[in-house]
Amino acid sequence: MISLMNDAYLYLKSFHLIAAFAWMAGLFYLPRLYVYHSQIGVGTPQSETFKVMERRLLKAIMNPAMIVTVGLGLWIAFVTDYIDWRHAPWLHAKIALVIGLLVIHGFLAKWRKDFEADRIPHSTRFFRIINEIPTLLLVGIVLLVIVKPF
Repeated sequence: MISLMNDAYLYLKSFHLIAAFAWMAGLFYLPRLYVYHSQIGVGTPQSETFKVMERRLLKAIMNPAMIVTVGLGLWIAFVTDYIDWRHAPWLHAKIALVIGLLVIHGFLAKWRKDFEADRIPHSTRFFRIINEIPTLLLVGIVLLVIVKPF
């Protein structure tokens, strides 16, 4: 285990949270873009604009933020000695919920490719429902980290 000074640990947590905020913003916004994109026809100027917005959001913001979030989270959990992950069932549950976010991220990336190819993969209603899943996962993650119920 690497023992870090308290200040270094606080910076790690801060950058972990900053990256997580950026990733979550994208997880909230990209499905909303899909709602609007699925409402317009393929080949329209608006469709082309949505394609650019979706690609930039995913590749320039969401993917890097996801990598930093997961990387720093794993470092904090398994490399520092501030969390004894073997005796932290709340952390195991949090990791399970983060895996849920990673799965949603993967589906969003797949659907972006479908939109890019002028295939609308699902209905507007479907994307409205998908839009709520990251929020539910985030609520669970925050409660687990703050309350540590078990």
